[in-house]
Amino acid sequence: MKKTITVGVISLGCAKNQVDTELMLGTLQEAGYGIVQDPACADVLIVNTCAFIESAREEAIQTILEMAEYKHPEVGQCRVLLVAGCLAERYTQEICAELPEVDGLVGINHCSDIASVVDRCLEGNGDHPEVRVSDDYGVSYMEGARVLTTPGGSAYLKIAEGCDNRCSYCAIPLIRGGFRSRPIEGIVAEAKALALQGVREINLIAQDTTRYGTDLYGRPMLAELMEALDAIKGIQWIRVLYLYPDEMAEDLLQAMRQCKKFVHYLDLPLQHINNAILKRMNRRGTKKEICNVLRRFKTLFPDCVVRTSFIVGFPGETEEAFQELYDFIREFEFDRVGVFCYSPEEGTDAAAFEAQVPEEVKEDRRARLMELAQTISLRKNQARVGEEVDVIVESVSDDGIFYVGRSYGEAPDVDGKVYFTSEEPLEPGDFVRVRILIGEEYDVTGTAV
Repeated sequence: MKKTITVGVISLGCAKNQVDTELMLGTLQEAGYGIVQDPACADVLIVNTCAFIESAREEAIQTILEMAEYKHPEVGQCRVLLVAGCLAERYTQEICAELPEVDGLVGINHCSDIASVVDRCLEGNGDHPEVRVSDDYGVSYMEGARVLTTPGGSAYLKIAEGCDNRCSYCAIPLIRGGFRSRPIEGIVAEAKALALQGVREINLIAQDTTRYGTDLYGRPMLAELMEALDAIKGIQWIRVLYLYPDEMAEDLLQAMRQCKKFVHYLDLPLQHINNAILKRMNRRGTKKEICNVLRRFKTLFPDCVVRTSFIVGFPGETEEAFQELYDFIREFEFDRVGVFCYSPEEGTDAAAFEAQVPEEVKEDRRARLMELAQTISLRKNQARVGEEVDVIVESVSDDGIFYVGRSYGEAPDVDGKVYFTSEEPLEPGDFVRVRILIGEEYDVTGTAV
């Protein structure tokens, strides 16, 4: 009997990258490869990389070098090491020249070729890396079987790829190409398949979900997509991530209101609020428009949870502009906030801007915003004590005492958790009613009722 070749995949970066990883795992499994989690047990190791900012590139290179150690017989059994994703797409020549440990590279548009690349590398002599990278951008690679890596009951659903927004600080269009939507029919078919696998929560993702459909249908179609997904039996929660404020039109807001399964969670990456900085960032919309969208959403959904992210230290950000951002966060009291220091990225307009902000100033501003955000989050979580919420079960805590889950107010991976006890045994993907007893900065603790 022929020994099954085993493959291990390490996925770095965002949820969109995670979906690409799941697609590659599905392709490999269909091709007869065995999937393992322990890199020491893998004949083939694949690192699906992120290259969004410098720290992500550093993490990717470090991970590649760590996986290369498993080529040594005393450490592992790895015969082939592949690099996939954003780093492979953008720095193909550099990887080939500087990382001889790498046997092949698979760009974003060639995820579906992963099995054939593995085949070639196993058959080859290793003199030259097998390279599948191109700028022939499409959406066909997003179709196909997936091996889910998310906790039971929850999955990401990628509805589009790439970006046309051209924010001055962002390299995503240079890496993943222009915005391109998947047809509604394909998305709905995938959602139905996920529901049959036991998925109860789907999280819609793209670089800009509000733009969905404009390239295929000539107008935004997120409202129509949500309506179609709302009718799928088995799905209980629909969460939409990466919305843009300038495209939150009234018809979309009303569609969200009509969808019974849409969770009242607004993910609106704002990046800044000072009009001059927004203009330099090449962000659409003004402070007034952003504030209007936030107020309108809170009017329509009084129980809404709002998440956003900001960049501090952007070129030209004065102390006055930063203070305006600080006051804005304090006024709107966002439930969830992510704060990032500006990173000059190769090939972006902002990297050449004058008035670059010193690193120590960036770090100080980030710390001040995070302290404010934590104070607000703690107060809001403490105010939740006594509430009862529906929670989707993800896992059991390491100490075995608590179940770990999320309410509608916690998105996967980026927000806090709900820790709770239950007299009844539960499985990942189950929904349970939980009374909150303790509120902390990010997490809450309670008991099933």
